[in-house]
This record gives sequence, C-alpha cells and structure tokens, in this order.
Amino acid sequence: VTVLQRTTEKLKMAAAPRVPETQDITRIERIGAHSHIRGLGLDDALEARMVSQGMVGQVNARRAAGVILQIIREGKIAGRALLIAGQPGTGKTAIAMGMAQSLGPDTPFTMISGSEIYSLEMSRTEALSQAFRRSIGVRIKEETEIIEGEVVEIQIDKPASGSGDKRGKLTLKTTEMETIYDLGTKMIDGLQKERVQAGDVVTIDKASGKISKLGRSFTRARDYDAMGASTKFVQCPEGELQKRKEVVHTVSLHEMDVINSRAQGFLALFAGDTGEIKQEIRDQIDQKVSEWREEGKAEIVPGVLFIDEVHMLDIECYSYLNRALESPMAPVLVFATNRGITRIRGTNYKGPHGMPIDLLDRLLIISTEPYSEKEVSQILHIRCEEEDVEMSDDAQELLTKIALETSLRYAIHMICTASLVCSKRKGTEVDMQDIKKVYSLFSDVKRSTQYMMEYQHEFMFSEISAPEGEGGATDGDAMKTD
Repeated sequence: VTVLQRTTEKLKMAAAPRVPETQDITRIERIGAHSHIRGLGLDDALEARMVSQGMVGQVNARRAAGVILQIIREGKIAGRALLIAGQPGTGKTAIAMGMAQSLGPDTPFTMISGSEIYSLEMSRTEALSQAFRRSIGVRIKEETEIIEGEVVEIQIDKPASGSGDKRGKLTLKTTEMETIYDLGTKMIDGLQKERVQAGDVVTIDKASGKISKLGRSFTRARDYDAMGASTKFVQCPEGELQKRKEVVHTVSLHEMDVINSRAQGFLALFAGDTGEIKQEIRDQIDQKVSEWREEGKAEIVPGVLFIDEVHMLDIECYSYLNRALESPMAPVLVFATNRGITRIRGTNYKGPHGMPIDLLDRLLIISTEPYSEKEVSQILHIRCEEEDVEMSDDAQELLTKIALETSLRYAIHMICTASLVCSKRKGTEVDMQDIKKVYSLFSDVKRSTQYMMEYQHEFMFSEISAPEGEGGATDGDAMKTD
C-alpha cells in the first residue's frame, strides 16, 4: 500500500464519525487571556489601527508582524524567523495570537512554550522536530465518486415484527435524469440523522457512504411549513447523478509521520503518545510529498511555529534551530521573550535575551513598548466587554490607575473577582468599592514582596533565620541567584 493510499484511507476513517455537520449541542466557550483577540487589526495597506480586532496600541510591532504575515500567506519563503521581545505584559503573545487568527484555520499554527520540551518523554531535538513538522501542512488532492441530486421521495419499510434490518428506496433527480436507489440500514440511519426530506439537495460519497445536505431546492421555495430561519436554497443539480469530484484533505507532515510510522499510528494521533519517530520515516515522507507535488497531487502549506518563553531553551536546542532553519521545509518561526541580557541555558555565558549571537543574527526582531495610560484603559474596557462585566467610569478609572502602579495582568484579574464581589452585594454594576475590596483581598507582586521582606524571618528556610554553621546563603548570594 502506498503512503498516499494509507494516508488518505486513514483520513477518511477519521472523517467517517463526523458525518453530521451541525449538531444540537450547547457550545461551551471559555474566556481566556487572549480570547478577545480577533486579528492584528491592520487595514489593506498593512497599517495598524489604534484599536481594532481586540488589539490596542503597539502600532509599530503590529505593522511589522503584518509584513511577516504577508510573507507567510505567499508561502514562498522558508526558514524565516521572528523574535518578539519586550517587557512582561506588553502584548507579545497577543501579537502571536493575532497572527494565528489572521491566518485562519487553513494555515497550520503551532504554539508551544520553551519549557514544554523538557517535560516530554523524548529528546529535546525530537520534540522540536515534531513541532516543526506539525507546523507544515500538506494539501492532498484526490478524486472521488459522488451521487448528487434532489430528493424526490424517501420510502422506508419497517419490518412487521418490529425488529430486523430496515429497507427503503431513495428517489433522486437532476435536471436531466431521475433514478431510484435501494437503501440499507446504514444509509437510512444517515438520512434520518441528517433529517433529509423530499426537496433537499444532497451529496452521497460512494466510498464512505457519507451524506451531506447542501440545502433546499428552489422548486420547494413555496413550502413555507418546511422552512426554517437558516434554510439555504440551492439550484437542482445538472447533468448526471453520479459525478467525479476533487476532494482535498489537509494534513500536517507530523500526522503523516505518525500514520506511517507504526501499525497503531493512526490511534496514536488521538492518544497523543506518538513517541520518537525514526529519521528514515521522515525522509520517505518528504520524498513522497515531493513526488506528489511534481505530479500535482499535493501542495505544501507552510505554517507558523510560535515558541513562547524561548529563553528557556538550552544551547543544544539553539544549535538544532540553527540547522533546522536552513531546511527548505522549515516553517516561519516566531519567538517571544521578556528577558534582557541573561545567561544562555546550558552555558556559563550571557547573551541578549538569553540566546546565542549566531541565532539572533538570523532573526528579525520586533520590540514591544509599555502601554500608555489611555491604551491601558482601552484594554481594560475590551476585557470588561469580553467577560460581560458592567463597570462604572469611576471604577474603570481606578482600575487603570492600579494597572499603571502594579501591572496590567493584575488589573485584568481584578475584573472577574470584582464582578463576583458586586454580585454578592446584589449590585448590577462594578463600582469603586468593589475594586477597593478586591485590592485589599489580593496582593500584587510589589505588596507581596514588601510583606516578604518585613516578615521573612517568620517563614520556613528563610535566609535570616538560618542558624550559624548550616551554610546559609548571604543576602548578596540570594540576590545573585535571583
């Protein structure tokens, strides 16, 4: 069995259970730290709007990210790397999330943290290799036979005894022909699950038996009783009922590696236990993908690999990244860090952002700047809307002042807690007393540090309370360690 056949067959198996495109379930939406980000907030000329798509300020950084975004969309340049560097809480991860939202679901976007690779049961370079290949998509094209037509009539014969296989007939038509098909139990269940009725236009995949409802025929536009608010009308298909249609599967290189590396590889995609993959397998996959590209069966979709807290990587990882960036199959790399000049992990040397100079020389560096008071106020307003919290102008002004004196993240955390305090007193709008209450309940970093400095002798293993002769570090040594 060829690699293409094995890959496409298992992709069909994965798609088989997902027959219904719409399900009657309640969607659970959780509000995350960056759930309000909808994009980079750029216009057609790649100029950043001050407030757009959840993004506020950082005009120069967003404009630079928009240029990189254009490079990614064109998909012609590989091995480019970008570093977003700035102080904590200046929107580095938000810019990366904006890039992911702007690219859309068709472009692979992998996000990992620099510390993740140390917790996996595999070597660090293998973890990076899998992240690289997860960020490169392959769009595989194949032709399949389908039946497409308007449903004229559905007849279902139930057994008289009440048990046994169901049988039925389905009458489909196009503008030129009409045919009756015999139905088995599986097809009847599929039709009932999709709620197909006379007048619907459907497609049936002959290989998998998947039924898709395209909409309702224009000839039934007067059947008001069968219409809903979301009813979509389509033309009755033309030509023959049986047609050949090009189907596109998008799969990452890593998924192809896993599928073809072992017998249970397909199930390993769901379990997450993929283990280490041999380089020979990857070389074979790369060779096959190159052949498919030449034959027109597939095309490469270069994506983005975002590594947050990149300073957590060590010198071995940096050496691997140097080599991997030179590969023609490399995705666009985006790094983020909030470190200044610090020690490079795995060495005794210091470097800017905790990274080696030879890797920094390959990067385009974007710097983020601290937010102004007006921008902080706008960000807090957006977060209030995202978390569905009503807040008075005075309370928001006080929260902005707290954010400037402490940190933006601390102020954002206060929104939800202040809302809970407000609901406890049966209030409908968060006001200043709620903000003050939360401020007194939860300490920020500065107040917590000050408390520790005053009462550290009462804590376990404090440097001051260590008896003589036990090798307790001096205050100066503690500061160096920090």
